[in-house]
Amino acid sequence: MKRSVKDYLVISLKGIAMGAADVVPGVSGGTIAFIVGIYEELLDSIKSINISSLKLLFTGKIAAFWKAINANFLIALVTGIAISIFSLAKAITYLLDTHPILVWAFFFGLVLASTWIVSKDIKKWNWKTILSFIVGAIVAFYITVATPAETPNSLWFIFLCGAIAICAMILPGISGSFILLLLGKYSYIMESVKNLDLIVIIVFGIGAIVGIASFSRILSFTLRNFYDVTVAVLAGFMLGSLNKVWPWKETTETFIDSHGIVKPLTEVNIWPDTLVWESIGLAIAGFAIVYFLEKLSNKENKEKA
Repeated sequence: MKRSVKDYLVISLKGIAMGAADVVPGVSGGTIAFIVGIYEELLDSIKSINISSLKLLFTGKIAAFWKAINANFLIALVTGIAISIFSLAKAITYLLDTHPILVWAFFFGLVLASTWIVSKDIKKWNWKTILSFIVGAIVAFYITVATPAETPNSLWFIFLCGAIAICAMILPGISGSFILLLLGKYSYIMESVKNLDLIVIIVFGIGAIVGIASFSRILSFTLRNFYDVTVAVLAGFMLGSLNKVWPWKETTETFIDSHGIVKPLTEVNIWPDTLVWESIGLAIAGFAIVYFLEKLSNKENKEKA
């Protein structure tokens, strides 16, 4: 596919949106990739990094390798994701600490709209897709109510966290950040990013590369052969994850982070009791942004067709 510089800038902007989503526990970068129309290309590009393409690289056929893995697309996207994660990590964690209800309300609107838009992609609703949707919702809901674990800071476990979290990051509806929270490593990884702890970042990154190279093949296969069922599961994941991004919560258990600050460990949802209208406004704004992105993506696809 021939693309202009403008096209790659747009891809980087989509990467920035994906990175911003992945920073927040409860929102998935895979959701953003799906609604902006690059999900299947992303999976195919990742899957193309295999023994055959690596042989091209190691035999000096750089141009052929570059084309085989769709490298221009991957570099533009990953650049956007990296810019977003490193620039927004502090801002988003600060906002989550200082204005949690408003931030979660905004992301509740994002996820709700994403559920609707992804479910529209299912061509035929039948007992298989309905059951898949329900199973996806139940699994995601269970993940959101699971209790975060106490885990080691050893490099082998950081590698494992990277491999598991990246799989969630490319699944619409399941947040890689929230998986890190369940593994007890969200704050640890975020602190490492903010403090540029290169050893932790590199080990986590290697784990992510191994994880995504394996999982993308499975997901790509199911999308090609069982599209409606797979999309139904993904839409169910999104619906079930709404439990996590419900804005009003009550802390039932806390922990002390590396700076001695008390933070919530487990929470339960409660009825809206404060900032109700502001939260509704932000949820509508989040919904509108996803709707706009989806319409923009559809327009781009029609122009290329």
